[in-house]
Amino acid sequence: MLVVSLVCVVTWVLLGSRLLVVREVAVSGLDRVSQEEVVAAVAVDTGTPLIRVDLDQGRDRAESLDLVESATVTRGWPATLRVEVVERRPLLAIRVGEDYRLVDGDGVRIEDSASRPGTHPLVRVTGEIEGNEAVRAAADIVEQAPDSLIAQIQLIDATDTDQITVELGDGSLVEWGDAHGTSGKSDVLRVLMREHPPQEGRVYDVGTPDLAIVR
Repeated sequence: MLVVSLVCVVTWVLLGSRLLVVREVAVSGLDRVSQEEVVAAVAVDTGTPLIRVDLDQGRDRAESLDLVESATVTRGWPATLRVEVVERRPLLAIRVGEDYRLVDGDGVRIEDSASRPGTHPLVRVTGEIEGNEAVRAAADIVEQAPDSLIAQIQLIDATDTDQITVELGDGSLVEWGDAHGTSGKSDVLRVLMREHPPQEGRVYDVGTPDLAIVR
């Protein structure tokens, strides 16, 4: 009887009482997305028993927001639903008409700018921007290459994803090949640039790192 009574009390506390219900939705990791947007997307009413909240469904709803890359939803006993957000971050700039669009690796628009952003390489692709495999290939280079190289990149021409070319600010050109092996290609490129300093018209071919050449 004691065990049964205890189970009944615990069940009532979790499911039926007003003690362990959602009183607050706490959101972290925000910059461009507002807390109100995330709370509205998660759509869990205050007063809902915390144990009854479908965490996976809340996560999926938060991730449905355009600027949210991923989200984690957890229970914060006794009365808080916690949502940790990872926002999409801009990696590349794309010329759209007279303006520039900052996008992430999936081609999702983060923001627009009337002037060319100096902190993100310009990328040239064909077709739709969002979901474009060429944008993904260019983003792979930006994500994996060292900061010292990224700072020199002016343009990534990914119109042909098997023959990507990278234009540096000093007028030299890097024939990158496809986006695979970025880390190794970056290491080889650093050696070539040290032995053959960049200059206008110089070409570094690292498409096949083991057979890299300078022209």
